[in-house]
Amino acid sequence: MYQYRRRLTREVTFGTIKLGGYQPIRVESMTNTHTMDTTATVVQCRRLYEAGCEIIRLTVPTEKDAENLRNIRNQLRSDGIDIPLVADIHFSARAALKAVEFVENIRINPGNYAARQKFSNTEYTDEEYFQELEHVQLEFLPLIEKARQNGVSMRIGTNHGSLSDRTVSRYGNSPEGMVEAALEFARICEDAGYNDILFSMKSSNVRVMIQAYRLLVEKADAELHYAYPLHLGVTEAGDGDEGRVKSAMGIGALLEDGLGDTIRVSLTEDPVHEVPVGFAIVKKYNDFHLVKGDKGHLPLKHVIESRNQLETRNISRDGSPPFNPFSYQRRVSRQFSIAGFEVGGDSTPKVETEVHTPLNEFDTALREALHRLAPEKPLDAIRSEFTSVRINTSEDLVLLDKFLLKLGDAGRHIVASTRDVSLVVALLDKVSKVRLDIIEGEQLGNDFLKNLDNDRPGVLEFCFMHENSGLSVPAEVLAYLGDKLRKQGVQRVMFSIDTTDTVFAYRKLAQTFNSQSLDYPFIIRFRGDTSDRLGCLISCSVQTGTLFCDGIGDMIALHTKLAEDDEVNLGFNILQGARTRMSKTEFISCPGCGRTYFDLEKATAAVKQQTSHLKGLKIGIMGCVVNGPGEMADADFGYVGAGKNRISLYVGRECVEENISEQDAVNRLIDLIKERGKWVEQV
Repeated sequence: MYQYRRRLTREVTFGTIKLGGYQPIRVESMTNTHTMDTTATVVQCRRLYEAGCEIIRLTVPTEKDAENLRNIRNQLRSDGIDIPLVADIHFSARAALKAVEFVENIRINPGNYAARQKFSNTEYTDEEYFQELEHVQLEFLPLIEKARQNGVSMRIGTNHGSLSDRTVSRYGNSPEGMVEAALEFARICEDAGYNDILFSMKSSNVRVMIQAYRLLVEKADAELHYAYPLHLGVTEAGDGDEGRVKSAMGIGALLEDGLGDTIRVSLTEDPVHEVPVGFAIVKKYNDFHLVKGDKGHLPLKHVIESRNQLETRNISRDGSPPFNPFSYQRRVSRQFSIAGFEVGGDSTPKVETEVHTPLNEFDTALREALHRLAPEKPLDAIRSEFTSVRINTSEDLVLLDKFLLKLGDAGRHIVASTRDVSLVVALLDKVSKVRLDIIEGEQLGNDFLKNLDNDRPGVLEFCFMHENSGLSVPAEVLAYLGDKLRKQGVQRVMFSIDTTDTVFAYRKLAQTFNSQSLDYPFIIRFRGDTSDRLGCLISCSVQTGTLFCDGIGDMIALHTKLAEDDEVNLGFNILQGARTRMSKTEFISCPGCGRTYFDLEKATAAVKQQTSHLKGLKIGIMGCVVNGPGEMADADFGYVGAGKNRISLYVGRECVEENISEQDAVNRLIDLIKERGKWVEQV
């Protein structure tokens, strides 16, 4: 919970490379060409190889496609490209039995492999349940044996929403169902003496994805003979910054937990674009591996308390995690108002940014503040609720008065930060919130604390500037301050830590506060100092998004070298990815593959252009039925490929219109949204 240690897994062979064990975390991608088009597929594989991709997956919908893997493989090998190939199988056991002859790994989906029904809403009796499982076993065993004979490893890849009817009837469309579906197939593999397997638990919902992997590890490590490797990915992550942020949050949260041996970033873009994002995500953890060597791994053992113990709200009192790893529960915090905005409690997390320009460069700082706050925009627009200015001296106090006067009504959104204790009381009378930066060993003085009360308009935030003092120091110092202020009856106080180890530091802070029943709100801060834009997106997403997915955090404050718009948008994208604040339309779009018979990128752009203002609405854009009603399980509306230039439209998981011309599909989707009362006109 409080330091990075990678889970030690069984090493599994992928042709010329291995994964798991002490191997680096591998980066995978997937072709979106038609597998029967040998030339196009080989060209794309070559581009992925040249981009550094370590594993390439190809879709195999039919036996004919499986047979053509021979030609693709032979051409690649003759070109000197020995990159491992993975066959992606849905439904067809016959395609799997052929494909396993020509690849290094085969991925099967336990939700639809050898499944006889789909979305039937059938209730299964115990007898029917086990009869279906017996049928699956009979279909699956020949593939296991052929994989063994050919030296091929296997990924048991569960997807949220594409579970079998049998599994849904017993567990629902849930992380529990995802895990049980995978374990059923793993048990069959182990009973047959086949152990070259790995798992994945993918979802477009980042929180569900994280919970499913954690639950799988707990259950699999307790039951199975080996700790098998994990392939990580957020499926249907989308495109652009949103897709990168969601992928980094889901994958990075698990990597921070020490889980994961290979990853794939699923973007609705050219698959070559996925590769640098993947390497940027794993870089930190692979670098740690190179520095720490074997000591960077955690031997297999149970480190999580039993699930029943975690169901209570006081889960941190016995030393277990300060959040429930398997289901979302927001940390309990008190709620109060700052400049008319509710913070803490069950209110939506707010966004704070900082003015980078010093206040003594008055005009430039003023323009930057106005840009971040965008006071002409409606209150629910993408903009900062709070913008911080730095106050270093008493001269800055004079400038602050002028600054607030120039801002007019927008001045109520200005907050201040300082390291000078002597300025705090004066600032609390001028702005809605004051951040006091404190350093280890610094003396605040009892007189200062005694002067704090509930009468001043400003809220005080204590921010521990943490570098190398260990995680316990900031948690203990801030908890000491919290306890002192609670005894004084001070209500409106917040706490934060400025650190690069944000995930572990705030977990420790939450554990310490919970153990003392302190319920003051937290501002999740992270300083993304890199000038590399992609690296900044990823580090901010991992270090803050992980915490919001686990229910820790009441505000987000990023300190980066990004442009103003970029930084504000990043904060909102992180909160949306964590499903804690929906500020725009949520698009669940798959990356496409050889099953897709229309231009998925173009279609996604067209749908976004028309519907991106529908705040909170979830729209799935899928290349085919495999990634359709199942894998966009929690979408409100769906736009799903049904064949060459043909689209089917869904409301939830119900297909309401089939085989519409692609030219008419976007307009018909809009009509459907209007008919269901979900449309609002764009302002």
